[in-house]
Amino acid sequence: MKNLASYGILLCNIILLVSGQTLFKLGIQQAGGLVWARIVTSYYILGGLALYGMATALWFVVLSRLPLSVAYPLQSIAYVLALLVAGFLFGETVTLTRWVGIAIILIGVYVVSR
Repeated sequence: MKNLASYGILLCNIILLVSGQTLFKLGIQQAGGLVWARIVTSYYILGGLALYGMATALWFVVLSRLPLSVAYPLQSIAYVLALLVAGFLFGETVTLTRWVGIAIILIGVYVVSR
């Protein structure tokens, strides 16, 4: 049961990371690009930093429960979720090459989880 909870905590960590990246992207867009004076005062950026702080706290819990050689590769699920967010929320083009890369990541996650 402890392992199941550990994987649940890892999933929460992943969701926080992707949510933080999403807020970072929104903050950069709202600022009109890399305009530091606007970025450092953006609520999106500050929210993203807060989510990253929470993700880091959860990561410490994960590292206390799972081997790094398992937890870190499984965290690559964040790349998959970020690609989905990029496509659906930001309208970014997701090429066939990127989908192949995602498939490779998912195969790797499956292999590591065995």
